Amino acid sequence: MKAIDVATKNHVSTDDVIKICKDLGVPCADEQSELANDDVFLIEKKIQIIKEQRAQEAKKLIQQAELKKKIKLKRKVHVAKELKKEAEEKEGEAGVQAAEQKVDKEVAERKPQAETVAREKDKQERKERFDKKERHGRPKDRFPRKDFRKDDKQKPKVEEKEQRSDRQHAPAIVEKRDVPVIDKEVVDLQKRQKDKGKAKEKDKEKDKRFLKKEKEELEEKLLLLKRKKESQPREAVAPKEIEITETITVGDLAKKMNIKASEVIAKLMSMGVMATINQVIDADTASILASEYGTEVKVVSLYEETVIKLDEEDKPEDYVTRPPIVTVMGHVDHGKTKLLDAIRETNVVATEHGGITQHIGAYRVKVQDKYVTFLDTPGHEAFTTMRARGASVTDIVVLVVAADDGVMPQTIEAINHAKAANVPIIVAINKIDLPEANPNRVKQELTAYELIPEEWGGTTLFAEISAKQKININELLELILIQAEMLELKANPKLRAKGVVIESKLDPGRGPIATVLIQNGTLHVGDPFVVGLYSGRVRAMFADTGEQVYEATPSMPVEVLGISGVPSAGDPLQVVESEKYARQIAQKRQELVRLESAQKIKKVTLEDLNTMIKEGEIKELKIVIKADVDGSVQALRDSLQKLSTGDIRVKVIHAATGGINESDVMLASASNAIIIGYQVRPSAKVAEIAEKESVSIKYYNIIYDAINDVRAAMEGMLSPEMKEEITSTGEVKQVFKISKVGTVAGAIVLTGRLKRSDNIRLIRDGVVVYDGKLNSLKRFKNDAGEVEAGQECGFTLENYNDIKEGDNFESYQIIEIKKKLEDSSRG
Repeated sequence: MKAIDVATKNHVSTDDVIKICKDLGVPCADEQSELANDDVFLIEKKIQIIKEQRAQEAKKLIQQAELKKKIKLKRKVHVAKELKKEAEEKEGEAGVQAAEQKVDKEVAERKPQAETVAREKDKQERKERFDKKERHGRPKDRFPRKDFRKDDKQKPKVEEKEQRSDRQHAPAIVEKRDVPVIDKEVVDLQKRQKDKGKAKEKDKEKDKRFLKKEKEELEEKLLLLKRKKESQPREAVAPKEIEITETITVGDLAKKMNIKASEVIAKLMSMGVMATINQVIDADTASILASEYGTEVKVVSLYEETVIKLDEEDKPEDYVTRPPIVTVMGHVDHGKTKLLDAIRETNVVATEHGGITQHIGAYRVKVQDKYVTFLDTPGHEAFTTMRARGASVTDIVVLVVAADDGVMPQTIEAINHAKAANVPIIVAINKIDLPEANPNRVKQELTAYELIPEEWGGTTLFAEISAKQKININELLELILIQAEMLELKANPKLRAKGVVIESKLDPGRGPIATVLIQNGTLHVGDPFVVGLYSGRVRAMFADTGEQVYEATPSMPVEVLGISGVPSAGDPLQVVESEKYARQIAQKRQELVRLESAQKIKKVTLEDLNTMIKEGEIKELKIVIKADVDGSVQALRDSLQKLSTGDIRVKVIHAATGGINESDVMLASASNAIIIGYQVRPSAKVAEIAEKESVSIKYYNIIYDAINDVRAAMEGMLSPEMKEEITSTGEVKQVFKISKVGTVAGAIVLTGRLKRSDNIRLIRDGVVVYDGKLNSLKRFKNDAGEVEAGQECGFTLENYNDIKEGDNFESYQIIEIKKKLEDSSRG
């Protein structure tokens, strides 16, 4: 309630309300100030008390005025009685009437004189008499008694004459007799006024004591109310402006607006949006909701906040030639591993810490006073991941093809990966030492994939080698150097280092470790960096030989320690200005990943149908069919609908002839369906809309291909059967108690192969006493991944120490057996 409203309600002025607020300690600047309900109660109580005090004061003033009026009337009556008595004695009734008229006239004439002039003249005299009376107890007579024993004899005639003259001059008598009457009344009046003054002072002191006590009580009540307010939770006030990203969860939005999540959810429901506390909503929905509370929303791009901003000057004159990065790829069993081993053995210097002591996924080889970095990737899978992340890691691909087998499926796949990454290929025809080797046939087969030798008029470099016999290995290395010179590979070592993770692991003693390939700049010990979702500071670096180094130059692979977590292969590494900035970038990236994982975009593709079915998000597979002719439409519709079973159902929500248009895409987006196009294609605009709406479009020229793809997707939806397979059996021979470790079983494997990842059962007297996981598996104090039959080992169990000698054990694995669509239909 405003101050002016309180004043109007209680019939007082606004100034009075502001003054009372000031006395009570309530903040009130002007008449428009808002007052709390508790403060209004105290102010109204104070107004009521002030009104009562003013009423009492007015009542006292009225009583004093009435008292003065009575005194004046009494004086008038007294004077009239005296004059009447004298007139009766002198003239009888006629004299009385004349006297009455005379009295009235005399009183009217003498009224100002009697009340003002006479009192002012005799004021000092009356005060002296009053003081004398107070000193002596009884005042002396104003007219002292005469000694009539002497005076009556001497002057009887004079007195008689005086009496006669007094009768003739009545006003003089009245004036003489009026003096003692007025004095007595004045004395009584002064006494009463003095008593009233004392009473008034007592009343004032009493009022002061009452007001002081009342003020203390009011202050105590106000203090109690304030404490009650502080103890109670304050009403949340939404801020005027908040910042959010493109998407935000309901819970995070509630926190930013200082509002309960339940209230936000209720508000969204009133807007027609069904949401939970972890539901992700877009910025537009959040802005509409926030506007209901008077909050303005500022949308910031979370992705932009995850991008590292560099302010370094990249000078062309600082660039130097860097070593090439080579990846060896090829079909399985074509000699890729043998070639890598031959290159290492040929170029390892005996003085380098006893040769290569450890394998970290990448290593450097010195060829003719120059270095070449080789990536030892498991096939081409990691290369694909890096290419998908946009990291151009490899400069040259060495494609290994067996001279006896020729081009195989994985060879073709490797060629496609290399071409997609726009990386030059050097072909190494291996196993030329075999009798059935035919290098020319291999060259002929590769021409179909645009890999033509120079002697045949092409641009592809070929080398005929034998990794097993170490034939022409140096020639291959020379070809790599020639190709590197043609590429003119350069880097700027003066910049902050930039690299890519080749592989990573969690070491129990050293923490997270990442093998990083430096692409540009120089990495130093102590540099702060961001790698993927994590940050850190370089604590130590080790080269591929195991030697500790303090800086890493371009194209050099190193193991990096000091990371806050284990990054993924292919994650980029970037040195930044400070460790604080690195942590901020890493936190933003983790927040972005969390939001993306929380935001479940319900757009269906054939590849992720299996996962979505397991999560219970799809009850049926919805399909939109578009074909060139009606006969194809009907054939596809009938064939796909026949695939429906009791567990999984195919629902064709739309089927028509003609090209795939925008309405088809929007229907599929709204229905979470996929589009199957048979000998039809969308326009560029429709394809762009489909990509924006995350709608999957599959194109076919053969009906059976479409049926088989849908069948495979539906089989992936079926829950697999779980089967237990025994992998090993054994017996506990000895039991050891080790502090901080627990009970260690010394055992022997009798049959099969005991693996660290297996489940294990402990059997005692034919009864299973434990069924769980291995906590550790060792052989001769070393960690072991597996133990063969006939070998001894030691192991501990998770959360179980009651192991005894003579216990038997068996390890097992749970194998998933995928169901076929026919099995589901029969079941």
